Amino acid sequence: MNRSLRQADAQVYRIMQNELERQKMTLMLIPSENYASRAVMAAMGSVFTNKYAEGYPYNRYYHGCEFYDELEQLAIDRATELFGVEHANVQLHTGSQANMAAYYALLKPGDKIMALTVATGGHLTHGSPITFSGQFYESHFYGLDPETDRLNYDLILEQVKEVQPQLIIAGYSAYPRIVDFKRFREIADEVGAYLMADIAHICGLVAAEAHPTPVPYADVVTSTTHKTLRGPRGALILCNEQYAEQIDRAVFPGIQAGPLMQIIAAKAVCFKEAQEFGFREYQRQIIRNCQALGQALLAEGFTLVTGGTDNHLLLVDLRNKHISGREAADLMEAAGMVVNKNLIPGDPGPATETSGIRPGTPGLTSRGMKEPEMKMVGQWIARVIHEGRNNPEVLEEVRAQVQELCEAFPIYEDL
Repeated sequence: MNRSLRQADAQVYRIMQNELERQKMTLMLIPSENYASRAVMAAMGSVFTNKYAEGYPYNRYYHGCEFYDELEQLAIDRATELFGVEHANVQLHTGSQANMAAYYALLKPGDKIMALTVATGGHLTHGSPITFSGQFYESHFYGLDPETDRLNYDLILEQVKEVQPQLIIAGYSAYPRIVDFKRFREIADEVGAYLMADIAHICGLVAAEAHPTPVPYADVVTSTTHKTLRGPRGALILCNEQYAEQIDRAVFPGIQAGPLMQIIAAKAVCFKEAQEFGFREYQRQIIRNCQALGQALLAEGFTLVTGGTDNHLLLVDLRNKHISGREAADLMEAAGMVVNKNLIPGDPGPATETSGIRPGTPGLTSRGMKEPEMKMVGQWIARVIHEGRNNPEVLEEVRAQVQELCEAFPIYEDL
């Protein structure tokens, strides 16, 4: 019971140490990943893992929940204050479950939902036929403007009027521009539809007012808590009091039972951290860094979807480089830079290969890096993709430079 992890399980301890070393010595460029603070991680490993707490604060199905009630209410209060909303459900385990609960609360099986396609930047749980959302509901999709690869709200309105959906989803996994939630509200009102905003990617930006908030316009807002928000891997739902009871019933007993109270503890910590002044500057630096990285890539002859970014991510079209997203990501990982392959609008390649990559700057910014480092990273990406094929020496040279930068900007100094 009281042994250390190293004493209790040397194999898991070894794997964990190897992963810590990997994180320390590589650049995290996946925009949906970040480094949780030591305080957040401490909460995740706390005694709150030891107990069931089905139900909600002061209305549990188990006894012994006095401090669980206090903790969850604190997380709720901090979330509602942070986002300027009347109600928050902090029990969700994942963003996919948050979306499922929102649909469950607002829709009937077979109702029409409408969102951006995965191929143009949407998420699987926004109606893809391989997920519950595409199997339980009648899915329809709006597209991007073929000339600009941006949301064209007039065109979306035309498509919405034709489909007459019960729910419109505004929220994306690979869209590098500002989202006009007010315009989406107007479109939803044209057909009497609910509006759901999925801000999983931009949650931290929204909390810091570095991106317009959907709260005044959306009926329900879903999000993860780990990406730009820099909290634990988990999720939440925000709404006004009008939908609070529906949302809570959809979460429990609708789709979940026992909440992970140790994760709720970590969420409470991350909400507090997000209320600090430094967090607001951090989010603005994420955007400045992403724009600087974009400029560096443009200078190296890369093509950016929409020509740049307003947020934390870039979508890079690699077709003029004659390399797939998968091969580019493999080469970059060998050089110590971890990114994900990604479909681009009108992608001629399959999802297993893709014609693009999706770099982002939340993790680099968490290390304390700024614009000069972004220029270096852009140059390294270019060298790897231009010269790294069948040239392991180039990959080793870049990896050594990456490790030197990582040592100058450590993530956890004494772990």
